[in-house]
Formats: sequence, structure tokens, C-alpha cells
Amino acid sequence: MPAAKHTSKPAPGRFIPSLSADEIAKIQLDGLKWTVNHAYHGTPFYRLRLNEAGIAPGDIKDLSDLAKLPFTTAYDLQDGYPLPLLSVPEERVVRIHGSSGTTGKRKILAYTQKDIDDWANMFARCYELAGLTELDRVQICVGYGLWTAGAGFQLGCERFGAMALPVGPGMLDIQLQMLTDLGTTCLCSTASMALLLGEEVEKQHLRDKLKLKRSIFGAEAHSRKMRQRFEEALGLEHSFDITGMTELYGPGAGLECEAHQGIHYWADLYILEIIDPVTLLPVAPGELGEMVVTTLRKEASPLIRYRTRDMTRLIPGACPCGCGMPRHERIQGRSDDMIIFRGVNIYPGQVAAVLERHPQLQSEYQIALSRSEGLDHMVVRAERRTETPEAEAEVLARAVGEDIKSQILVSAKVEILAPGTLPRSFAKTKRVLDEREKD
Repeated sequence: MPAAKHTSKPAPGRFIPSLSADEIAKIQLDGLKWTVNHAYHGTPFYRLRLNEAGIAPGDIKDLSDLAKLPFTTAYDLQDGYPLPLLSVPEERVVRIHGSSGTTGKRKILAYTQKDIDDWANMFARCYELAGLTELDRVQICVGYGLWTAGAGFQLGCERFGAMALPVGPGMLDIQLQMLTDLGTTCLCSTASMALLLGEEVEKQHLRDKLKLKRSIFGAEAHSRKMRQRFEEALGLEHSFDITGMTELYGPGAGLECEAHQGIHYWADLYILEIIDPVTLLPVAPGELGEMVVTTLRKEASPLIRYRTRDMTRLIPGACPCGCGMPRHERIQGRSDDMIIFRGVNIYPGQVAAVLERHPQLQSEYQIALSRSEGLDHMVVRAERRTETPEAEAEVLARAVGEDIKSQILVSAKVEILAPGTLPRSFAKTKRVLDEREKD
């Protein structure tokens, strides 16, 4: 079978609407009024919450009224298990998807047929923004089944009109076979999976047999160095960070464009707020905070001010790519991933940012926390590049440790490891090993 050729982009606006800021604001106000009314009359949970806050559906007159509404959390979804937030009669539910819960119970979300159609169109926008065409072959290397990942990537691909290769995660031999024999042009996976595939392509000297041009990746925080590594290994022209979560349909809630200056999110489908995760108040424009989302047309499981725990910041101004949808920065981590180490609040991404300053290192790293005699200890493990001599490891470790102390204000022991030493993953790589409670 001949490999697909990458041609010009589809006509603008095939899936992505061209909307002014005023048009988006009107859609958001109409959608907010609808959602509050729908949720209030559709589910006892929201009716009780809104009554406790002293808010009736008719009280929503302006977008500023959003701040009066109560938050929804993952714990609310857990308490409502197995079908939390259900706001339509059960006979209208055509599908459910789930993800892991906060204390063991899964977060199960219901979908009407309209929800599925909206999700398909939303994800098709992502493929359009990434510059794909109907001639592209899209290898989907994420989980299928209860999870939204595989279903979302395939649903959007089929709605967009490209060829879906639904391989799923793992199975390196089959992944490589599809990449080479089917002439895959776009890879969809986690960043960890893309790195694993890239390293295997290099080991087996398959680079010249690939037709890959683009990659769409997400589901975990990543460093720029990690991204550059798999882009080089796979010979990509572009890679695109994608966002999404089961609560908000699934993957496809936003995507980078070719300008790579933030993630465009679909503001006609949900409202995005950025708040301080401690005070729960809005942060100043451009400041880092927790992403809060309110859906505008979701039927089965609407969200009102849902705390995602994802940390990001809004990006003001127009994007050079010409897409009028607003932008936020890539996800920096989760508010509940924060490490408290000797009284200092640290996000794993901060450690990754320090490691990026040292070109002798590869992208992979691990943070190990332990406690001895009441005192916390941190070990940061990082891999040196193949061309970095082992003899330089000790000096490099001292330099990285000094940099961590200077940039993050904590002391850590740094271990420089040989390339390929740290564990690789088909899914999300575990960056933090916290043994303090066991100690």
C-alpha cells in the first residue's frame, strides 16, 4: 500500500468556527444560562448546591455571575458514584466513560448522542489545527475501552476524515510494523510513548523507513527537552500538545497550533477560569493557577466550575497562526502533584526546567523523596546524553545540584545515570517516588 502524501491544509473553518471575542462572549453567556438551568432541573446534586448558594437559574444575567456559582470537584463525582451529575433521563444515555478516582472509585461520566457528536466535532478541530488532511494516516497509541483516550482520538479522526490506525498502547513490534508498513503520517500518544518509540526507531535504524510528519501527544506534563528528543528521533516536522479530560468529554479540549505559542481552547464549548488553588480567587492575568471549566452545552454530565487541578496560565493577545480561539499555556502539572519539601512548595516541572538548562543531560528524570530521623531528603536522578562522558558525571551532578538550590531554593542530591537507565512507559511516566509516609 503506498504511503500517504502530506498535502496542503483543509480550507479554514471546516471544523473551527471563525468567531470574534464578542461572539464568543454571547455564546458563553447563552451557554452558561442554559447549563445552570439544565443542571438545576436535571439533577438533585446541582439543585442542592445552587440552592445552598442562594442562586436560581434566572439569576444568571451576565458572565460575571459565573463567580457566584459554587465549585464542583472530583470528590463530588466520587460521592455521586456510579453516575454522578446525571442530568438527563437514563434512556438518553448512549455511552459511559471513566477514569481513576481520587480515593479508588472511578469517575464515571455519561454521554448522550449529542454529547458524542459534540466531542467528535471538537476533536476534529484538533486534527484541523494540526494541519492534517483526509490523506493522513493516524496511528492511535493510547488506551481503549473505559478510558476516553482511544475512543476520542478515533472518533475525531473518523469525523475529520483521515485514516485511523487504532493500535492502542504498548506492543512495540506492532507499533513499528504499522509505522513502517502502513506509512503512518501522524502519531497520537503520550509524550512517554513517543519517546519510547523514538528510541526504538533509533536502535533498529528505522528512521529512513518512516513517513511520519506530525505527532499529537498529551495526558502528562513534559519537558521541552523530552519533546525535542522524540521529535528528532522520529523525524517530525511538528508535534502538538493536546489537552482534555474525561469530565470534559475527553481528549480534544484544546491543541497547540503550528506557531507553538500556547494551546488554543474551544471557548464556544466551555468557559475557562484560572484561580488560586488555595484562596479559590481569580489570579491576575498571566499568572499561574488552577484551571476551572464550565461546560456550555454538555447534556448528560454538565460541569459547573469544575476544578480540574491542572495548572496553567492564560495567554493574552492574538496568535500568529490566525486562529481566533483564546489560548492557555501548556499544562505545568497538577495542583495536587505539588511536593512540599522542607516547607517549600515544588512542582516536578520546576525540576525539569532546571535540568533543561544542562545540555549534557537527556530528558528523562526522577525525583525520589524519603525521610530519615524526621528530616526529608530528595534525590534527583537524570540521564546523561550518550556523548557525555561518564567521567563528567560527578562534576555535572554538582552543577545541577547547585542550580536546583539556586532556582528552587532546596538542597537535593543529584545522581547522573547512564542513558536508558530510568524506566520508560507506554503511558504516563511516574516522575515522583515519595517514600516519606512509609519511612
